Amino acid sequence: MAGHPLIIVESPTKEHTIKRFLGSNYTVKASGGHLRDLPKSRMGVDLEHDYEPEYIAIRGKGSTIKELKEEAKKATKVYLATDPDREGEAIAWHLATLLKDSNDKLYRISFNEITKDAVKQAIAAPREIDTALVDAQQARRVLDRVAGYSVSPLLWRKVKRGLSAGRVQSSTLNMIVERDKEIDAFVPEEYWNLEASLQVEGRKARLLLQYDNKPVELKTEEETNALIDRLSGETFRITSLESTRKTVKAPAPFTTSTLQQEASRILGFSPSKTMRIAQTLYEGVKLSEGTVGLITYLRTDSVRISAEADAAAKAYIKASYGEEYVGKTFGVSRKNERIQDAHEAIRPTDIARTPVRIKEELGRDELRLYQLIWNRFAASRMSEYVYEAVHLSVMAGDALFKATAQNPLFDGYRLLYNHEDSQKKDKNLVGITKDSVLSNPVFEGKQHFTQPPAHYTEASLIQSMENYGIGRPSTYAPTVSTLMERHYISKKGRNLISTDLGQAVDDLILRSVPMLADKDFTAQMETQLDSVAEGGQEWKNVIRTFYPPFKEKLDTAMNEMEKVKLKDEESDVICERCGRRMVIKYGRTGKFLACPGFPECRNTKPFLDYADVPCPKCGGRLVIRRTKKGRRFYACENTKTCDYISWNKPKK
Repeated sequence: MAGHPLIIVESPTKEHTIKRFLGSNYTVKASGGHLRDLPKSRMGVDLEHDYEPEYIAIRGKGSTIKELKEEAKKATKVYLATDPDREGEAIAWHLATLLKDSNDKLYRISFNEITKDAVKQAIAAPREIDTALVDAQQARRVLDRVAGYSVSPLLWRKVKRGLSAGRVQSSTLNMIVERDKEIDAFVPEEYWNLEASLQVEGRKARLLLQYDNKPVELKTEEETNALIDRLSGETFRITSLESTRKTVKAPAPFTTSTLQQEASRILGFSPSKTMRIAQTLYEGVKLSEGTVGLITYLRTDSVRISAEADAAAKAYIKASYGEEYVGKTFGVSRKNERIQDAHEAIRPTDIARTPVRIKEELGRDELRLYQLIWNRFAASRMSEYVYEAVHLSVMAGDALFKATAQNPLFDGYRLLYNHEDSQKKDKNLVGITKDSVLSNPVFEGKQHFTQPPAHYTEASLIQSMENYGIGRPSTYAPTVSTLMERHYISKKGRNLISTDLGQAVDDLILRSVPMLADKDFTAQMETQLDSVAEGGQEWKNVIRTFYPPFKEKLDTAMNEMEKVKLKDEESDVICERCGRRMVIKYGRTGKFLACPGFPECRNTKPFLDYADVPCPKCGGRLVIRRTKKGRRFYACENTKTCDYISWNKPKK
């Protein structure tokens, strides 16, 4: 019996989705991701022989490799359908290496969305493996391995065992540590604002004016009161009233970075949660119509949209909202030489598959993220938001007061996507003229203090990583997760805070191999990797440029640097055996409490991280726990009498 073509994808979900499209004429199998990689137990890069990598079969993948070889022998041809990015290209190359003796008819196909048409078009136009993309991924993998496995022994010897560092990770950590230092060093300064509330002629409503305290600023309450005394009895007169028609272009559709930022800001999702749910939406969700990929590929930094998707969106908007809502021009993101335009932006695979239409078939978080993606894409094809900007200037003696307002004229794209900062609206500026009479001023001085820079949040950190050119779309979420897992940073509310351990690691990196913490250096390395992907240079040149000066500094630090002494973080838990205040330690499973009197006192306890809401079932305290894969859930502390458990934090 003649065989069928074999299609190899990464995930079982993608396997099932594509099987439904193609039927019994094709065999579809999943590799489960990478099958070969550098060994975990050693560096796996031959530093003496031009940085040649040593790839081995990943432990536990033997049965998968055997099955794929057997399927390849039976197949008429083999299509390598891994993800459409550098890592996917590298996985396809490793697959080809493993399968070339089983079947020499190996073809690379890729698709930006998992739909029937996209898959069939890809099969109809197979190609060779792009060795430039493979080499760029090899360069990244080897570079990160050499950097990480070289600096880890230094951290073990000078700080503590079990620590590690990485190229992208170290520069990202440095950003957080430096921001925390800025905040700690910040000295707030007092200043005052003065507001005047006045009666508008013929109206009961009062007009609120803000004193324009530039260039003379009010520093103290005494200065503010003196100004109020001076203005008492002064006539307030309108000196200018300007009204300008303004437009705001529709936002671009999502890239990986902007999706993570907006999902964090609007939905409260962590970057890792956003990517996990987006992966599910991309690979396929079971609907009444069958298993369907709902969004296009989720790792991209391009805002490009295909002509077909653009036309379909315009037609949908015209039919649903009217011709006036169809955008005529579309804003493009700022020019950035680092942007790779290999893929489209993240968008729904079918604009007609609205969130309302499929809301009963998706989980709560899947629906919320899909709705965000759908709304953003549809809004990106819509017309501009139009408003009237009103600026009012009022003089009282020699003091200038101002008021501003935005009066919406046409909502445009904001009909669907209105998540920008709230706009200031002042109904009392509507209908006011330059001849309006203002009377009965009431003054109010308000004390303020200058504020330090804001702590990084996951969203703002990812935005900064993108702006500086640190990492790639696929590395943003894993980098933040790794810093948390290694306890270099912690999360308080939405803020990311560097820990004592993180600060110690950052300080050691800065004093030993500062290029790892240097944002510009890390960005330059990304540019070199892009050059490899474009065929501009041989991949080992990147390693040859990096390693010798890196190794020289590392050797110096290993021989000359002193050991760093870390002080354990104290908790408010008292050791019941000896009365000391217990300290927080880190083990393989995370935090635990230990008595600082070791070895005299060996008392330890689990560290419980409490949520700020009570158990909705019994009123007890809720403990934040994590699964083995790091996913957070909430459980009642009273496990013997209460069985409450939830993925979602209950409301207060």
